Amino acid sequence: MLQNLLSPDFFNAILRATTPILFAALASSVASKSGITNMALEGIMLFSALFGVIFSAATGNWAAGLLLTMAAGGIIGLLLAFFVLNLKTDEILAAIAINLMATGGTVLLMLAVSGDRGSSTSISSVSAPRLVIPLVDRIPFLGQILSGQNGMTCLALLAVAVMHLLLYKTPLGLKIRAVGENKNAAESVGISARKIQYIALILSGVLASMGGFFLSGGYMNMFTKDMSAGKGYIALAASAMGGDTPVGAFLVSLLFGAAQALANMMQLTDIPHELIQMVPYLTTLVGLGIYSYAGLKRRQKLAGK
Repeated sequence: MLQNLLSPDFFNAILRATTPILFAALASSVASKSGITNMALEGIMLFSALFGVIFSAATGNWAAGLLLTMAAGGIIGLLLAFFVLNLKTDEILAAIAINLMATGGTVLLMLAVSGDRGSSTSISSVSAPRLVIPLVDRIPFLGQILSGQNGMTCLALLAVAVMHLLLYKTPLGLKIRAVGENKNAAESVGISARKIQYIALILSGVLASMGGFFLSGGYMNMFTKDMSAGKGYIALAASAMGGDTPVGAFLVSLLFGAAQALANMMQLTDIPHELIQMVPYLTTLVGLGIYSYAGLKRRQKLAGK
Protein backbone atom coordinates (compact mmCIF):
# COMPACT_ATOMS: atom_id res chain seq x y z
CA MET A 1 0.00 0.00 0.00
CA LEU A 2 2.78 2.44 0.93
CA GLN A 3 4.55 1.76 -2.36
CA ASN A 4 1.35 2.53 -4.25
CA LEU A 5 0.83 5.77 -2.30
CA LEU A 6 4.26 7.01 -3.38
CA SER A 7 3.83 6.08 -7.03
CA PRO A 8 3.15 8.58 -9.87
CA ASP A 9 -0.10 6.73 -10.60
CA PHE A 10 -1.49 7.70 -7.19
CA PHE A 11 -0.69 11.38 -7.74
CA ASN A 12 -2.26 11.15 -11.19
CA ALA A 13 -5.37 9.75 -9.53
CA ILE A 14 -5.39 12.68 -7.09
CA LEU A 15 -5.40 15.21 -9.94
CA ARG A 16 -8.16 13.32 -11.76
CA ALA A 17 -10.33 13.16 -8.64
CA THR A 18 -9.62 16.82 -7.83
CA THR A 19 -10.66 18.18 -11.25
CA PRO A 20 -14.49 18.07 -11.00
CA ILE A 21 -14.42 19.19 -7.36
CA LEU A 22 -12.12 22.08 -8.23
CA PHE A 23 -14.32 23.37 -11.06
CA ALA A 24 -17.37 23.26 -8.78
CA ALA A 25 -15.45 24.85 -5.87
CA LEU A 26 -14.44 27.76 -8.11
CA ALA A 27 -18.10 28.05 -9.14
CA SER A 28 -19.11 28.20 -5.50
CA SER A 29 -16.41 30.79 -4.73
CA VAL A 30 -17.50 33.30 -7.36
CA ALA A 31 -21.16 32.98 -6.35
CA SER A 32 -20.32 33.34 -2.65
CA LYS A 33 -18.20 36.41 -3.33
CA SER A 34 -21.33 38.04 -4.81
CA GLY A 35 -23.36 37.21 -1.71
CA ILE A 36 -25.27 34.15 -2.99
CA THR A 37 -24.74 30.50 -2.06
CA ASN A 38 -25.04 28.35 -5.17
CA MET A 39 -26.21 25.02 -3.81
CA ALA A 40 -27.36 23.95 -7.28
CA LEU A 41 -23.84 22.84 -8.18
CA GLU A 42 -24.77 19.18 -7.88
CA GLY A 43 -27.66 19.54 -10.31
CA ILE A 44 -25.67 21.65 -12.77
CA MET A 45 -22.85 19.10 -12.80
CA LEU A 46 -25.27 16.23 -13.36
CA PHE A 47 -27.07 17.98 -16.21
CA SER A 48 -23.73 18.99 -17.74
CA ALA A 49 -22.36 15.45 -17.56
CA LEU A 50 -25.26 14.32 -19.74
CA PHE A 51 -25.12 17.37 -22.01
CA GLY A 52 -21.41 16.78 -22.52
CA VAL A 53 -22.07 13.30 -23.87
CA ILE A 54 -24.95 14.42 -26.08
CA PHE A 55 -23.25 17.53 -27.48
CA SER A 56 -19.87 15.89 -28.11
CA ALA A 57 -21.58 12.99 -29.87
CA ALA A 58 -23.71 15.34 -31.96
CA THR A 59 -20.78 17.54 -33.04
CA GLY A 60 -18.12 14.83 -33.14
CA ASN A 61 -15.75 17.21 -31.35
CA TRP A 62 -15.01 17.40 -27.63
CA ALA A 63 -14.20 21.14 -27.68
CA ALA A 64 -17.51 21.98 -29.38
CA GLY A 65 -19.27 19.72 -26.91
CA LEU A 66 -17.55 21.53 -24.03
CA LEU A 67 -18.54 24.98 -25.31
CA LEU A 68 -22.17 23.92 -25.74
CA THR A 69 -22.15 22.35 -22.29
CA MET A 70 -20.74 25.56 -20.80
CA ALA A 71 -23.53 27.50 -22.50
CA ALA A 72 -26.09 25.11 -20.99
CA GLY A 73 -24.51 25.54 -17.55
CA GLY A 74 -24.66 29.31 -17.94
CA ILE A 75 -28.35 29.08 -18.80
CA ILE A 76 -29.05 27.05 -15.66
CA GLY A 77 -27.15 29.66 -13.65
CA LEU A 78 -29.24 32.33 -15.37
CA LEU A 79 -32.46 30.54 -14.41
CA LEU A 80 -31.29 30.26 -10.81
CA ALA A 81 -30.49 33.99 -10.79
CA PHE A 82 -33.92 34.82 -12.23
CA PHE A 83 -35.74 32.84 -9.55
CA VAL A 84 -33.61 34.22 -6.72
CA LEU A 85 -33.19 37.84 -7.81
CA ASN A 86 -36.39 38.57 -9.74
CA LEU A 87 -38.95 36.23 -8.20
CA LYS A 88 -37.35 36.48 -4.73
CA THR A 89 -37.31 32.71 -4.29
CA ASP A 90 -35.27 31.37 -1.39
CA GLU A 91 -31.86 30.56 -2.90
CA ILE A 92 -31.56 27.26 -1.03
CA LEU A 93 -35.02 26.05 -2.07
CA ALA A 94 -34.43 27.07 -5.69
CA ALA A 95 -31.14 25.15 -5.71
CA ILE A 96 -32.75 22.07 -4.17
CA ALA A 97 -35.40 22.15 -6.88
CA ILE A 98 -32.71 22.17 -9.58
CA ASN A 99 -30.85 19.31 -7.91
CA LEU A 100 -33.98 17.20 -7.60
CA MET A 101 -34.96 17.94 -11.19
CA ALA A 102 -31.51 16.87 -12.36
CA THR A 103 -31.77 13.51 -10.60
CA GLY A 104 -34.82 12.38 -12.56
CA GLY A 105 -34.54 14.75 -15.51
CA THR A 106 -31.19 13.40 -16.70
CA VAL A 107 -32.51 9.83 -16.73
CA LEU A 108 -35.62 10.91 -18.64
CA LEU A 109 -33.58 12.93 -21.14
CA MET A 110 -31.09 10.09 -21.64
CA LEU A 111 -33.97 7.67 -22.27
CA ALA A 112 -35.53 10.07 -24.78
CA VAL A 113 -32.26 10.67 -26.65
CA SER A 114 -30.66 7.23 -26.62
CA GLY A 115 -33.14 4.74 -25.21
CA ASP A 116 -30.66 3.91 -22.43
CA ARG A 117 -31.67 3.93 -18.79
CA GLY A 118 -28.63 3.34 -16.59
CA SER A 119 -25.78 4.61 -18.75
CA SER A 120 -25.31 6.17 -22.19
CA THR A 121 -23.75 3.10 -23.78
CA SER A 122 -25.40 3.65 -27.18
CA ILE A 123 -24.07 7.22 -27.59
CA SER A 124 -20.62 7.59 -29.17
CA SER A 125 -19.35 10.59 -27.23
CA VAL A 126 -15.93 12.21 -27.67
CA SER A 127 -13.71 12.56 -24.60
CA ALA A 128 -11.18 15.32 -24.01
CA PRO A 129 -7.64 14.27 -25.05
CA ARG A 130 -4.63 13.84 -22.83
CA LEU A 131 -1.98 16.54 -23.15
CA VAL A 132 1.68 15.62 -23.33
CA ILE A 133 3.85 18.59 -22.31
CA PRO A 134 7.16 18.67 -24.22
CA LEU A 135 10.29 18.51 -22.05
CA VAL A 136 8.19 18.22 -18.87
CA ASP A 137 7.32 14.63 -19.78
CA ARG A 138 11.04 13.77 -19.60
CA ILE A 139 11.42 14.86 -15.96
CA PRO A 140 11.62 11.77 -13.75
CA PHE A 141 8.57 11.16 -11.55
CA LEU A 142 7.24 14.74 -11.84
CA GLY A 143 6.89 14.43 -15.60
CA GLN A 144 4.77 11.32 -15.16
CA ILE A 145 2.38 13.34 -12.98
CA LEU A 146 2.14 16.65 -14.83
CA SER A 147 2.37 15.45 -18.41
CA GLY A 148 -0.27 13.22 -19.96
CA GLN A 149 -3.14 14.62 -17.90
CA ASN A 150 -6.58 15.05 -19.38
CA GLY A 151 -7.08 18.40 -21.09
CA MET A 152 -9.86 19.29 -18.63
CA THR A 153 -7.47 18.87 -15.70
CA CYS A 154 -5.15 21.39 -17.31
CA LEU A 155 -8.11 23.75 -17.81
CA ALA A 156 -9.04 23.37 -14.13
CA LEU A 157 -5.55 24.42 -13.03
CA LEU A 158 -5.63 27.32 -15.47
CA ALA A 159 -9.08 28.31 -14.18
CA VAL A 160 -7.64 28.81 -10.68
CA ALA A 161 -5.26 31.49 -11.97
CA VAL A 162 -7.90 33.07 -14.20
CA MET A 163 -10.47 33.30 -11.41
CA HIS A 164 -7.90 34.73 -9.01
CA LEU A 165 -7.03 37.44 -11.51
CA LEU A 166 -10.71 38.09 -12.24
CA LEU A 167 -11.74 38.47 -8.62
CA TYR A 168 -8.72 40.42 -7.36
CA LYS A 169 -7.22 42.22 -10.35
CA THR A 170 -10.18 43.43 -12.45
CA PRO A 171 -12.95 46.03 -11.99
CA LEU A 172 -15.58 43.28 -12.36
CA GLY A 173 -13.97 41.29 -9.57
CA LEU A 174 -13.95 44.34 -7.34
CA LYS A 175 -17.65 44.87 -8.00
CA ILE A 176 -18.45 41.22 -7.27
CA ARG A 177 -16.63 41.40 -3.94
CA ALA A 178 -18.17 44.77 -3.10
CA VAL A 179 -21.70 43.47 -3.67
CA GLY A 180 -20.98 40.40 -1.58
CA GLU A 181 -19.51 42.45 1.27
CA ASN A 182 -22.20 45.13 1.42
CA LYS A 183 -24.92 45.20 -1.21
CA ASN A 184 -26.39 48.54 -0.13
CA ALA A 185 -23.02 50.27 0.00
CA ALA A 186 -22.19 48.99 -3.50
CA GLU A 187 -25.48 50.31 -4.87
CA SER A 188 -24.88 53.69 -3.21
CA VAL A 189 -21.87 54.20 -5.49
CA GLY A 190 -23.72 53.26 -8.65
CA ILE A 191 -23.07 49.50 -8.85
CA SER A 192 -26.09 47.46 -9.96
CA ALA A 193 -26.09 44.63 -7.41
CA ARG A 194 -28.63 42.60 -9.38
CA LYS A 195 -26.58 42.80 -12.58
CA ILE A 196 -23.39 41.77 -10.79
CA GLN A 197 -25.09 38.84 -9.07
CA TYR A 198 -26.55 37.75 -12.41
CA ILE A 199 -23.04 37.74 -13.89
CA ALA A 200 -21.63 35.85 -10.90
CA LEU A 201 -24.30 33.14 -11.02
CA ILE A 202 -23.98 32.70 -14.79
CA LEU A 203 -20.20 32.40 -14.40
CA SER A 204 -20.76 29.96 -11.54
CA GLY A 205 -22.98 27.84 -13.78
CA VAL A 206 -20.36 27.83 -16.53
CA LEU A 207 -17.60 26.68 -14.17
CA ALA A 208 -19.76 23.96 -12.62
CA SER A 209 -20.70 22.72 -16.09
CA MET A 210 -17.01 22.23 -16.88
CA GLY A 211 -16.74 19.95 -13.86
CA GLY A 212 -19.78 18.02 -15.06
CA PHE A 213 -18.31 17.71 -18.55
CA PHE A 214 -15.13 16.20 -17.09
CA LEU A 215 -17.12 13.49 -15.30
CA SER A 216 -18.42 12.07 -18.58
CA GLY A 217 -15.67 13.30 -20.90
CA GLY A 218 -12.52 12.78 -18.87
CA TYR A 219 -13.03 10.76 -15.70
CA MET A 220 -15.23 8.39 -17.73
CA ASN A 221 -16.33 8.34 -21.36
CA MET A 222 -20.06 7.97 -20.80
CA PHE A 223 -22.90 9.26 -18.64
CA THR A 224 -24.24 7.14 -15.79
CA LYS A 225 -27.16 7.83 -13.49
CA ASP A 226 -26.28 10.12 -10.55
CA MET A 227 -22.62 10.13 -11.57
CA SER A 228 -21.93 13.43 -9.78
CA ALA A 229 -22.21 11.42 -6.53
CA GLY A 230 -22.29 14.42 -4.19
CA LYS A 231 -19.25 16.17 -5.67
CA GLY A 232 -21.21 19.42 -5.87
CA TYR A 233 -21.80 19.35 -2.12
CA ILE A 234 -18.16 18.44 -1.44
CA ALA A 235 -17.19 21.43 -3.59
CA LEU A 236 -19.33 23.71 -1.42
CA ALA A 237 -17.36 22.53 1.61
CA ALA A 238 -14.05 22.99 -0.27
CA SER A 239 -14.98 26.54 -1.19
CA ALA A 240 -16.04 27.43 2.35
CA MET A 241 -12.93 25.88 3.92
CA GLY A 242 -10.79 27.73 1.38
CA GLY A 243 -12.26 31.07 2.39
CA ASP A 244 -14.21 31.35 -0.90
CA THR A 245 -10.97 32.17 -2.70
CA PRO A 246 -9.73 30.39 -5.85
CA VAL A 247 -6.37 29.42 -4.36
CA GLY A 248 -7.96 28.25 -1.11
CA ALA A 249 -10.57 26.26 -3.04
CA PHE A 250 -7.77 24.62 -5.04
CA LEU A 251 -5.82 23.54 -1.95
CA VAL A 252 -8.85 22.08 -0.17
CA SER A 253 -10.04 20.42 -3.39
CA LEU A 254 -6.65 18.68 -3.54
CA LEU A 255 -7.30 17.33 -0.05
CA PHE A 256 -10.68 15.93 -1.03
CA GLY A 257 -9.23 14.63 -4.30
CA ALA A 258 -6.58 12.77 -2.32
CA ALA A 259 -9.30 11.24 -0.15
CA GLN A 260 -11.16 10.06 -3.26
CA ALA A 261 -7.97 8.63 -4.79
CA LEU A 262 -7.19 6.86 -1.53
CA ALA A 263 -10.70 5.39 -1.46
CA ASN A 264 -10.23 4.10 -5.00
CA MET A 265 -6.94 2.47 -4.05
CA MET A 266 -8.43 0.90 -0.91
CA GLN A 267 -10.82 -1.06 -3.10
CA LEU A 268 -7.91 -3.45 -3.73
CA THR A 269 -7.84 -4.36 -0.03
CA ASP A 270 -10.15 -6.57 2.05
CA ILE A 271 -11.88 -3.58 3.67
CA PRO A 272 -15.67 -3.68 3.11
CA HIS A 273 -16.72 -1.75 0.01
CA GLU A 274 -19.33 0.25 1.95
CA LEU A 275 -16.71 1.63 4.34
CA ILE A 276 -14.41 2.57 1.48
CA GLN A 277 -17.16 4.56 -0.23
CA MET A 278 -17.56 6.63 2.95
CA VAL A 279 -13.95 7.90 2.94
CA PRO A 280 -14.45 11.06 0.79
CA TYR A 281 -17.57 12.06 2.70
CA LEU A 282 -16.02 11.37 6.11
CA THR A 283 -13.06 13.51 5.05
CA THR A 284 -15.50 16.30 4.20
CA LEU A 285 -17.25 16.04 7.57
CA VAL A 286 -13.98 15.98 9.51
CA GLY A 287 -12.62 18.91 7.49
CA LEU A 288 -15.75 20.97 8.07
CA GLY A 289 -15.65 20.12 11.77
CA ILE A 290 -12.05 21.31 12.10
CA TYR A 291 -12.81 24.42 10.03
CA SER A 292 -15.86 25.27 12.16
CA TYR A 293 -13.98 24.70 15.42
CA ALA A 294 -11.09 26.90 14.30
CA GLY A 295 -13.54 29.62 13.29
CA LEU A 296 -15.28 29.39 16.67
CA LYS A 297 -12.02 29.72 18.59
CA ARG A 298 -11.01 32.67 16.40
CA ARG A 299 -14.31 34.46 17.09
CA GLN A 300 -14.02 33.76 20.83
CA LYS A 301 -10.50 35.18 20.83
CA LEU A 302 -11.66 38.35 19.05
CA ALA A 303 -14.59 38.69 21.45
CA GLY A 304 -12.22 38.35 24.40
CA LYS A 305 -10.21 41.30 23.16
